[in-house]
This record gives sequence, structure tokens and C-alpha cells, in this order.
Amino acid sequence: MAVYTDVSADDLSRFLSRYDIGELLSYKGIAEGVENSNFLVHTSSGHFILTLYEKRVDENDLPFFLGLMEHLAARGLTCPQPVKTKDGGILGVLAGRPAAMVTFLEGMWIRKPNAGHCAAVGEALARLHLAAGDFPIPRPNALSVDSWRPLFEHAGARGDSVRPGLCDAIVRELDVLEHSWPRELPQGVIHADLFPDNVFFLGDKLSGLIDFYFACNDTLAYDVAICLNAWCFEPDHSYNVTKGRALLKGYESVRTMSADEHAALPMLARGASMRFLLTRLVDWLAVPDGALVKPKDPLEYFRKLRFHQSVRDANDYGLGA
Repeated sequence: MAVYTDVSADDLSRFLSRYDIGELLSYKGIAEGVENSNFLVHTSSGHFILTLYEKRVDENDLPFFLGLMEHLAARGLTCPQPVKTKDGGILGVLAGRPAAMVTFLEGMWIRKPNAGHCAAVGEALARLHLAAGDFPIPRPNALSVDSWRPLFEHAGARGDSVRPGLCDAIVRELDVLEHSWPRELPQGVIHADLFPDNVFFLGDKLSGLIDFYFACNDTLAYDVAICLNAWCFEPDHSYNVTKGRALLKGYESVRTMSADEHAALPMLARGASMRFLLTRLVDWLAVPDGALVKPKDPLEYFRKLRFHQSVRDANDYGLGA
């Protein structure tokens, strides 16, 4: 989440008049994440999240994102729900941007996850994969392997300003990933961005998942690899195999991965590192002036990539332990 587009109180009050959620009492920007502008809105009937979809989000994809949240909730997965207007719509325009209101989800994200949190995330991810199995709207992954070289070319030689030699290292890895990327594994709807700040807990109990704006159709095990990257490394960038074991065990307590998925996990984890290295690199080099957002360090994922390049097989992630 982040704030790129400001909203005046008068404009917001007019926008809220389309809903049956009471009068505006207060609102504030949420300065986390990198994709859309988000606000916590307090009305006389409760709290809600207002999202303004920025230019990098295709307005044609919004029915997928919002419909997916409704679909998952109907199947027992706790996630925010789109708030419908008085005439039954879920989208409007505010400050020149497509905008929607969603319900407020109770809980907090965990700054220092432990193995128990990782197990809960693995289980929730598998439940999401199964619950979305009959979701009827398709959306290809615009940030999968075929997009990574164009992303790198967008950053260009400026990458070496972040770290000397970074560009050559990325090119070598892209050559490997494009040649060896697993393409015949089970597919479905994936979250694609299930980082700690997108998972809420109440105490030690997982209370829900948020931020489905990267969700798409892709390889299910790739979503697992994204989570291993996001949840199972320590602040010094070392991999915590205890957390990895817990996450994988939690996932397979709900959905068992195939032998082919197990074998592909190291390459999928390398690809997940590359995806976030590249998008962070582009954002690092191009955050708009005045945006209320702090770009995330792309080198975090370069260091994770180095680890995955040394992995022998999925047992190194804790699978067979």
C-alpha cells in the first residue's frame, strides 16, 4: 500500500455519498507497499479501506481482483470484501483514478514471523489455491518469466548504480531462467504477493489475507516459492530452514505438491527472487517525486537469489526434514 494520489475531504465525502456507510469522520493515507494509493476511512458506521488504482493497474483487471475476493470469501477464506454502492456497483472514480471501497479486516501484520506464523501462511495459501480452483475469470500473470527481460531493459545500465556488476549478474540469471523455467506444472489462481504485510494475525491466529492486486493465473508452486522468499529469510538474509519446513508442511497439510513440483521448487524460488529484484529495481530508480512511499531495497532479493543459486534440491528448503 502507498499514497501517490492525494484526496480532499470534500471530494471523499461526495464519493462516499454513493454508499450507504454513513458520513465521513476521518481518513488517513496508508504509507506501505508500492502499487496503489490506499486510505483508512472512518465513517459513522465503521472503518473501511479506500483504494485508488494507479496507472500501473489496468482498469480492465479490476473485476478479476474484486470478484476474486468475493469468490474466496464465499468459500470460507477471510479477506476484504468490496463494498457495493447504493445502486449495486463496486467501482467509481475519485481524484481521476478508478476507486473502490473494501471492508476493514481486523488484525495486524507480523514484523518478526516465527515458524508458527509460517505454518499458518502455508496452510492459508493452499486453502486459497483450492478455493480459487473454480473462479471463472482468467488473468495471465503480467509479471511472469516472459516479462522479466523487458523489465530489466527498462532499468537498463542504471542498475549498476545500485550495485556494481548487477546488470551482468541479472543477464546471466535471466538466460538460465528463460531456458529452464518449469512450464508443465499444476496451474491456478495465485496470490503472487503474499508478503507478511499482506497477512493479518490476531495474536498467533491468522485472521485474513489482503491485497489481491497481483493475483493471477500461474503455477501454484511458484506462489509457494514467493512465500519462501518472503517469509523464511532472516534480517541478515540467511535462510531459516525451520521456517521453510513449517511453511511447506502447512501448505501440504491442505494440498500435497507433486514430485515434479518439488523438483522445480529451486528454479521457481530463483524466479521469484528475480521477479521482486527487478520490480524493486525499477521502483527504486523511478519513484515519483513527493510520493508518500519508501522504495524497497532491490538488493535484498539479489542476496536471496544468490542463496537459491546454491540450493541442491527442495530438501534444502526443509521439504524432506
